[in-house]
Amino acid sequence: MGLGGGEGLGGGGLMAAAAANRMRSRQQYRTMSRMQRRRSAIADRAGVRGDFERPGEQQPAPAEPAAPAPAAQDYTAELEKLAGLRDKGVIMPEDFEAKKNQLLGL
Repeated sequence: MGLGGGEGLGGGGLMAAAAANRMRSRQQYRTMSRMQRRRSAIADRAGVRGDFERPGEQQPAPAEPAAPAPAAQDYTAELEKLAGLRDKGVIMPEDFEAKKNQLLGL
C-alpha cells in the first residue's frame, strides 16, 4: 500500500498516474480552447458583443455595400442624354448604338 506498490490509478504507479493526469489536462485544455475559438467565431459572425467590451462601445461600422444596380427606368434618361449627344455630333452613331445595346442588355 505504499507509493510504489503498483496500486495507484490504473495500476501503473505514481509516475503513470501523473503522466495520465498531464495528458488528460492537456486534452481538456485543447478541447476547451477549440470550443472557445468556435464560440468566438460564431459570435463575430453574429455581431455579438465580446466579453471584454463595454456596453457603450461599438465595433467599427462595416463598409457600406456597393451602390445598388440602377433601376429599370434609369436607362431611359441615359439613352435620352446619349441621343442628344449623338444629335449634336459629340459621339458617333456607332458609339450610341453600342452603348444603347449595353444599357438594354442586348
